[in-house]
Order: sequence, then structure tokens, then C-alpha cells
Amino acid sequence: MRRSFLGILAILFIALLSAVAYRTVSAARELRALTQTSGQNGPFTDYRMEKPGNVHHISTTDLPKPYATPAVDNSAHVASRPSNAWPQAPDGFKVELYAKSLKNPRLIRTAPNGDLFLAESGPGRILVFRGITSDGKAQTTETFASGLTRPFGIAFYPPGPDPQYVYVGNTNSVVRFPYQNGDLKARGGPETVIAKIPSGNEHLGGGGHWTRDLAFSADGKKMYVAVGSRGNIADTDSDKSEYHRADILEANPDGSGIRVYAWGIRNPVGIAFDPATGVLWTSVNERDDIGDDLPPDYITHVQEGGFYGWPWYYIGPNEEPRLKGKHPELKDKVIVPDVLLEPHIASLELTFYEAQQFPEKYRGGIFAAEHGSWNRSVRAGYEVVFVPLANGKASGEYQDFFTGFVTPDGKVWGRPVGVAVAKDGSLMVTDDGSNSIWRISYASK
Repeated sequence: MRRSFLGILAILFIALLSAVAYRTVSAARELRALTQTSGQNGPFTDYRMEKPGNVHHISTTDLPKPYATPAVDNSAHVASRPSNAWPQAPDGFKVELYAKSLKNPRLIRTAPNGDLFLAESGPGRILVFRGITSDGKAQTTETFASGLTRPFGIAFYPPGPDPQYVYVGNTNSVVRFPYQNGDLKARGGPETVIAKIPSGNEHLGGGGHWTRDLAFSADGKKMYVAVGSRGNIADTDSDKSEYHRADILEANPDGSGIRVYAWGIRNPVGIAFDPATGVLWTSVNERDDIGDDLPPDYITHVQEGGFYGWPWYYIGPNEEPRLKGKHPELKDKVIVPDVLLEPHIASLELTFYEAQQFPEKYRGGIFAAEHGSWNRSVRAGYEVVFVPLANGKASGEYQDFFTGFVTPDGKVWGRPVGVAVAKDGSLMVTDDGSNSIWRISYASK
């Protein structure tokens, strides 16, 4: 009896040791996973693996099946910046706080003379920042225009060194102000260019995605307006509230001749022309609620007449599970985007780097702001990424560039929105989490 009892104790002891060893190995594996880069740990990562210089490459073969993980609501409740927190850029770069105590700073654009135009979308106004002090702050700040309706897009017309107008994309219209280089205040009230585009305001009969970015072709002959969808997913055959939404629209500079330039783009928040090639690019928020890692947000060049899948397909011929059997004739027409980003990271404004301050490897590439996820069990985004281009083409790779807006325990204190290249070649980043503008300059040769 004693031997049987001792035998049972020995078995239990061995089992306990095995369990402890298993948990130790599992913990070690998890720790290694958290410290590996995306290239070593598979294509899908989160904020814990974001670090300046880390390289990511997601391909269509990496996509899981719909509902491989449950849909979650992990929205960011923005906290104050901890006293020891500061965003990080790659070695050799310096990060300074250019402006603070702003109100909902969103898109930022550089005027031909170097002034920085900022849309404070909530208050409905456009601010202008001029100059950089010795400690990296703005020398002058003025209100260019106010009384706007959730402004976002800003564009100077005609393109080139001597614009005559500043165009602004309200959520429900496009307006323009007379302008000459150096103006800190609008010369007159806004002239309406497009009186009605689908609104992102519920009280105006719209709702859903509300940002309206603007861009002009290099020759100034055409204007482009990005309009996001009203909903996450919709059968647009019957839902007419999605008319002229999830599209990039084209018009003449006077607002006439509106047509759909590209479609099936759920929320093309940022648009910009590559100055080297004249090709239009966009950064896109894809749909939610079919899993942590599905589908990727993306950055891509935009083909005239191109169809990018929404609502029936995503990232090529992958069928939307909530609209099965709809439009099989479109399956093979869906364009696969150039650069697949982490899913749900909310890619917003993008800009091309054509200045000389940063090292050569950044010239001609794209910087894009990733506002951060809500529909993911572990946060991702909350950073600025860099997309290298070679002869105007992307390889599918992107890199973490400006990170650190999430604390180690998952609290969010900053959310990048806008990116612009200042006159001196530094990169300006708006952040509507801490209501700031950050300046990134290259300090080390």
C-alpha cells in the first residue's frame, strides 16, 4: 500500500514538473515572438513588434479565412502622454514637438512657399504654420479660414510655384479661397466648387466615413476627390445611400464633369500624385468584422476605371462572406493593391518624399500615417510607415518609421493622421490623440 502511494506521488510529481516545463517553454516562445520582427514571426504583427526599421511584407497567400478569429471591439481610449513617453524614429533622426494644444488636427499640406496648412476638422477651420524656431517650434500660427464643415482635404491650384487658390474638401462639398503665396488669412469668403458630395454628417443626411481628400493632376486639368463608404458593408445594388461613395471621383477644377475615376475602394482616406511619375496613389481603410487579420488595409497606385473589390470582394478575388454569390462576373476584375498593410490599422494621409534632408533610401518613397486599430484583439498601427519605391513601383514591402504612441501595457496616447514634408525636408506628422504636430529631422550624417 505504501509503495502504491509513493508511486502515485512520483507520477504526480513528474506530471507537475512536465506542466511547469511546458509553461516555461510556452512563455519563452511567447517572449521570443514578442521580440522578433515581422519577417521572423509571420506577416501579421501588433504594436509590441513595431519598431523603427522593422520590415513587413504581407502577401495574398498569407490571408486567413473569414472568421478565423472573432470580431472584437478594442477601441482606443486615448490617455495623456506619460512623462517618459516620446515617439521614436530610426537612428540618426531627431523628434521634436512642433505644435501642441491643437483641436482635432487632421490633414496637413505644404504650400509652395513652405507654409504648412492644417485642417482642424472638429472646429471647422484651416490653420497656417510658418517657420521653425531653433528649438523646433512654429514661428507663426494664424487661422486662414473658419466656419467650414469638417474640412479635411487641402490642395493648391494651379499646381506649381504660384497658386491662385486654396481648395478645401468639406465633408459635403468642395470650396476654394483666393490665395497668393504668403497669405496667412483668406482673401475672401469661400467659393463653392462642388456644391454637393455625399456627406459624412448624419444631420446633413449622410454619415459614415467623412474625410474628403483632394488632389490635382500635375497639369492642373483634373481634380480628384476621395469619398469613403457610408457603411462597413452594404449591398450597393439596393442601398442607394452608397451612390458616389467608396470611390475616387474626378472633376474639372471648376467642379464640372464629375465622374467615377476608380471604384470599390471602401475608404480612400489619403490621395496623392507621385511627382516622379504622375500616377495617383491612395491609402485605404478596408472593411471590419471578419477577423483580426482580415482584410489588410492597403496603399496602392490607382488605375483609371479600376475596381478594388468593395463590397463584394477584397484583396483580389476573395469573396465577401456576407454577400455570397453576388456579382461573380466581377471576381476576376478586382485589382490587388500594391502594398498590403496590417489589417484594421486605419491608413490615413500619405505623402511622397522628394526632399534632400533624409538619406537617399527615402527619396521617392511614401510616408503614410496609420491612425490605429479598433477591430483587433491586440492593437496595431499608431505609427507612420515608409513604403520604398523603385522607378515608381512598390515591392509590397513597408517599414515602421515613427512609432511609440502605445505604452507597453497597451494604452494609446497618440494617433498619427497627417504627413507632410516641410520646406527644409523634415517630416511633419499630425497627431489627433495628443493634439500635436511632430517634426522629424535627420540629425546625423
